[in-house]
Amino acid sequence: MLHDPNDVAPFVVDWRRQWRGDCLAVVQPDTAVDVCEVVRWCAANSISIVAQGGNTGLSGGATPAPGSRSVVLSTTRLRSVREVDSVNNTITVDAGCTLLDVQEAARAVGRLFPLSLAAEGTCTIGGNLATNAGGTAVLRYGTARELCLGLEVVTASGELWDGLRGLRKDNTGYDLKDLFIGSEGTLGIITGAVLRLFPRPSDSQVALVAVRSIGDALTLFGRLSESLGESLVACEVLNSSCVELVHAHSTTRSPFHPETPWVVLVEAVAMRADGYVRASLDEAFAAALADDLLIDVVVAESVGQIGRFWALRENVSEAQGAAGPTIKHDIAVPISRIERFVAEADAAVRSKFPAVRFVTFGHLGDGNLHYNFSPQPGSDLSDFLNSQNELNTLVHDVVRAHRGSISAEHGLGVLRRDEADRYRSEVERSLQQAVKQALDPMGIMNPGKVLPG
Repeated sequence: MLHDPNDVAPFVVDWRRQWRGDCLAVVQPDTAVDVCEVVRWCAANSISIVAQGGNTGLSGGATPAPGSRSVVLSTTRLRSVREVDSVNNTITVDAGCTLLDVQEAARAVGRLFPLSLAAEGTCTIGGNLATNAGGTAVLRYGTARELCLGLEVVTASGELWDGLRGLRKDNTGYDLKDLFIGSEGTLGIITGAVLRLFPRPSDSQVALVAVRSIGDALTLFGRLSESLGESLVACEVLNSSCVELVHAHSTTRSPFHPETPWVVLVEAVAMRADGYVRASLDEAFAAALADDLLIDVVVAESVGQIGRFWALRENVSEAQGAAGPTIKHDIAVPISRIERFVAEADAAVRSKFPAVRFVTFGHLGDGNLHYNFSPQPGSDLSDFLNSQNELNTLVHDVVRAHRGSISAEHGLGVLRRDEADRYRSEVERSLQQAVKQALDPMGIMNPGKVLPG
């Protein structure tokens, strides 16, 4: 247990340094049974609990509130790989295992755990599940929710629910695990999980494509989906501002001119190494070039070049942060509405905030865009930061008009808690509150997150 302010300090501030709080202590249990004992003591003494994994979240969901009577429960010592079943294609792990731990354990038996995030060396599986993380391979493999078959959870009363069943079919009542996945520690504390594994692809091809508009990017995505089917793993997009920021704040370089309007990153895989994927990509790109759909395309010729292509996409967030203050939006709309969303949101923002720089990137293949802003060089930073609430409303109203989500993969935490509630119907609000009241009647599990009040 940590009490010294210097030891506690890293646990009471979020990764982006936007939220800072207080706690009575930080506890670091070694087992799920230890977690039960901590929760029972907290419940008996009316102490709230903030569960925390790698503390890499972007919405303040794992940071205690200022002045709170809470303990931070760090799961980072729960780090055992309990079982790898290569016949059932499952892996059972403690919640404190990093995402990289799980990927490497799967690799050791010739399998793939496909969840992939920039923070994979630090973020934990418990946190990934608590926020229903998405990442770059959702197009083929789905979100963290779809990769999880079973959970072990400590309830708000300190009881241990063992739902570690590696079953693809189980119709024996309410699916309890789905209540805890995405709940951000507000209903219980995930201590273990059974996760799906997949055969490792024998062939992987990655390409960068330069296009003139996000509409052209969507047309290309449609063609690639038709020609490659489930072989298409990722289709990421980034605008010219993203490339310029990465060039300015890292050693990564794009093969295209920095002012290229949009860059699309494509990854496709196959279980057989007979050149099928490369041939399919070459054919699709040749047809797109003939139709003037593309400006240029480069297919990676080595593992190192694949890494450099992905670095261009994965370094955007850090590059934007290095450049200065940011206003971020993690939105999702149906893929068919992405072009209209971007056009309408861009127009709405430009009409009121002409000094804003658009930093738009994300997962084109699943409809999740990181629709971010930075100040234009030389503009007033205080004016930019003071515009945040109005910018949020402008953007999220357009998202709502297209029946989208204002939090696609980062979770609500504190950042989007109240905004999400503004868009809820009374029916949805009452159902959400009923679930919270039923599973956490004392309100000690991560209070003030996800739901207001």
